[in-house]
Amino acid sequence: MMGTSAKYKQGYKKIEKSCIEAQNEDIRLDFVWVDTCCIDKTNSTELSEAINSMYLWYQEAEVCYVHLADVPSKKDFTEGRWFTRGWTLQELIAPRKSVFFDENWNKIEYTAELQKKVSEVTGIPISILSKEKNLEDLSVAQRMSWAANRQTTRIEDHANCLLGIFGVNMPLIYGEKEDAFIRLQEEIIRVSDDLSLFAWRSKNETGLLPRSPTALHGSRHIVHLNSFDSLYDPPTVNSRGVHLSVRFVGIGYRGLGLAIIDCKEMSGTGNETSIAIYVRDVSLKMRQFIRVQTDEFRPIDLRNSDSHNILLGEYVSNTKTRP
Repeated sequence: MMGTSAKYKQGYKKIEKSCIEAQNEDIRLDFVWVDTCCIDKTNSTELSEAINSMYLWYQEAEVCYVHLADVPSKKDFTEGRWFTRGWTLQELIAPRKSVFFDENWNKIEYTAELQKKVSEVTGIPISILSKEKNLEDLSVAQRMSWAANRQTTRIEDHANCLLGIFGVNMPLIYGEKEDAFIRLQEEIIRVSDDLSLFAWRSKNETGLLPRSPTALHGSRHIVHLNSFDSLYDPPTVNSRGVHLSVRFVGIGYRGLGLAIIDCKEMSGTGNETSIAIYVRDVSLKMRQFIRVQTDEFRPIDLRNSDSHNILLGEYVSNTKTRP
């Protein structure tokens, strides 16, 4: 980078400006890491390690500089593309301190009012942005909803950009498309008994696990119930797919019923509604159930429900995209 031609290379100005800002910090900073310049994307091993470690790197950094290259001075900085990208979600949540700059590297004062605006635009609670709460305090569904409207260039990165937010690691397999998001959810199931992962609504999805975070767009108010007297075992994942033990309430003909999951949806009035998803007993012998009417939940009063334990199963392949 010391040659005369270096300053004309893409990314040079970002490195130069970052170093200048780092020198002006109140504490001594010995290193600057720039995501677009410090990862060799042609090296699959290095790329996989970086993506699986990136959240931790942001979390342990003294400060994170955010350059909004498409935001002119005095423009509403939340209109920048940075707030719509999948990869930048962890950059917003993980760092202990973030400093924002406009396109000309003028510092943007991050006031309480701006933080509130960021919360409104992203759906991320102020308590998370201000570090008053830990990510683990929020349900899987709530965290997944933050990514619902964000874009990535590669389909697989819808999942890869969320690894740190859910505290999981997995190998990168570019070319598998939507199966990457299925694998992400399976890894979450392995480390968490939070059933809010199954609290999604979409007309374009089938089965227990959606193929995209967009299915959890309306799940920002779904909370997981820590039930110590739960009547079923946590969900499991094996070579045959995902299996979920839940309570079942029959509501109609041809095996139609409700599968009750340990979640509630918080309304703006403070009311809590227990969640049930529609399922159908395709065996008509209480042996095999599938999810139906996937675009809706049904509120249910557990006190007045005569329920039976059932096993929901989704048999999916980790190597083939589902139809």
